[in-house]
Amino acid sequence: MEPSRNPAQEEATGAHRLRPPRPSWDEYFMRIAHEVATRSTCPRLAVGAVIVRDKRILTTGYNGSPSGMPHCDDVGCLIRIVDGRESCQRTLHAEQNAIIQAAYHGVNIRGATLYCTHQPCLLCVKMIMNAGIEEVRYAAGYPDPLAMELAAEGGLRMSPFPAGEDGR
Repeated sequence: MEPSRNPAQEEATGAHRLRPPRPSWDEYFMRIAHEVATRSTCPRLAVGAVIVRDKRILTTGYNGSPSGMPHCDDVGCLIRIVDGRESCQRTLHAEQNAIIQAAYHGVNIRGATLYCTHQPCLLCVKMIMNAGIEEVRYAAGYPDPLAMELAAEGGLRMSPFPAGEDGR
């Protein structure tokens, strides 16, 4: 149990400045997505995802090989050209793994928000929409404008975090 605080005493001594500011819920969940990404086994790009509803974490996922399969950082990436871009075929994406974990453990993710270190690709956007997730907050872009178009057409809210100058 923490000792009781005396805000007046903290103000007088400056102790309140020792603690960093409390993060917003969006900051908190995005920080966790970045921490989840540290488990990635992809040597090309570490991605983490966190599915949240009602300020509660439901599942997490990071990009890597299917369970029981060798990891890219051990045996190398299995690169193919897909839609004109190099793409590793050995791994599952972080968003896919977070959705799969929900299915595997019987967790309802309908109406949830997905926090991700990177904008989801087209395949992940389709999975996110069909899983009933309503919003995606992402920290970094990804070169897949078709994913953004499909999300908009399907009513999936996609927002960069932190919000850009356009208010998103």
